[in-house]
Amino acid sequence: MSGPRVLVLNGPNLQRLGTREPEVYGHATHADLVALVERTAAELGLAAEVRQSDDEADLVRWLHEAVDTGRHVVINPAAFTHYSYALRDAAALVGGAGLTLVEVHISNPHAREAFRRHSVVSPVATGVVAGFGTEGYALALRAVAARHG
Repeated sequence: MSGPRVLVLNGPNLQRLGTREPEVYGHATHADLVALVERTAAELGLAAEVRQSDDEADLVRWLHEAVDTGRHVVINPAAFTHYSYALRDAAALVGGAGLTLVEVHISNPHAREAFRRHSVVSPVATGVVAGFGTEGYALALRAVAARHG
């Protein structure tokens, strides 16, 4: 693809999709999520790459890489959403570079436990998609395409 490039980053435990709390996160696996992102990106003329890590440092490094290589970001920070100021600061660099950063959550954090209702990433994100299951990734990619496609 020669269109806008997007890094789709997934935080801790997302490799366990399909088996981790399916009543909350659904039955789609991480492989299903990757296929959805690849299919949606192709339809939209985007070049997307999906990565997952349980390591905060990996996510910070990948956000720096996005800035350095001019790639937009779709990110599900997972548990790091609520407390990782290192991730928040790296995410702020994305917008500061004129790139789009969409925060995604499979479930709706506002309909869950109180501690999940606060995001340190949201204030520096271009936008947030939450509560639509893995389809939220497709919505986030559509937002990137609408802004840069």
